[in-house]
Amino acid sequence: MITRRDFIGSSAALAVVACGRAGRPAQVVSSPQPSRSVDRLPLGFSTLGCPNWEWRQVLDFATAHGFAAVELRGLQTEMDLTKRPEFAPTRLDETRRQIADRGLRISCLGASANMHEMDAAKRATELDEARRFIDLAHDLHAPYVRVFGNKYVAGVPRDQMLAHIARGLRELGDYAGGRGVTVLLESHGDFTDSPTLRELMERADSPAAAILWDAHHTFAFGKEAPEDTFRQLRRWIRHTHLKDSVPAGTDRRYVLTGSGDVPVRRQVEQLAHSGYPGYYSFEWEKRWHPEIEEPEVAIAQFATVVGGYLRNAGVRAEAPGARSPGRP
Repeated sequence: MITRRDFIGSSAALAVVACGRAGRPAQVVSSPQPSRSVDRLPLGFSTLGCPNWEWRQVLDFATAHGFAAVELRGLQTEMDLTKRPEFAPTRLDETRRQIADRGLRISCLGASANMHEMDAAKRATELDEARRFIDLAHDLHAPYVRVFGNKYVAGVPRDQMLAHIARGLRELGDYAGGRGVTVLLESHGDFTDSPTLRELMERADSPAAAILWDAHHTFAFGKEAPEDTFRQLRRWIRHTHLKDSVPAGTDRRYVLTGSGDVPVRRQVEQLAHSGYPGYYSFEWEKRWHPEIEEPEVAIAQFATVVGGYLRNAGVRAEAPGARSPGRP
């Protein structure tokens, strides 16, 4: 088990220099930024974990701590990425250059679109958001857009519900496929068990619809061992979310990676040993849970801990931009 004290005492990600005089705060020195040519492990993090950071701060932190990719799930107060000035048509060239100059990639865009909506007007709104995100992903050279199945609607039979969600995924897949983008259904909400997720993928039957494996949720809420989930879903897994937690009453409390009871190491090893070609993305839910550890600590600690897991599993660092996510 890795505690916060262990990490702060040993991690090279942050250098903490105590001044040694009463009343004087410790000085935190950021790691130097590696050049674009430095090889990196396929690590990423979601901006859900750093809701107060502005765009350049996100990119600079990722570069300084050896991440290869950033997953976009809102920036500061705006969850709809298509409304952010950095992604306006007049600034896209500059934004793409900022990403490339740091040797980074955008791994995935996280839309809020829910496929469970039964009301026609609400469903149209959800699909419209997903299409706008697909267009932006194309412009940013990002391979994936995440959507939710999210809920079983009261009074709707299961078979009808799954067919409805699958139709939405197929429709979005038809739109995304011609733009070089794949729509990912996240294992989230009411859909965290692999048999149901497998059925949704089979019903959608689209080459441009696949799965974002939130490995925390299938373990904590789906009650599945990572090996069992992966065996059921491996042909559809394109991207992953990793995080750790402990029980807290009827819910869970997020904790630093390696200090909870989620088998993160086994999840990483399962992916790594299969030849999974995607990113290992840290989804620290700071936006929804402001009481959890600050991003400067949690995100850097994830890079240290999961970087160790990957090296032990035989995953080697790659030149920036070399990884091309696809089917495992």
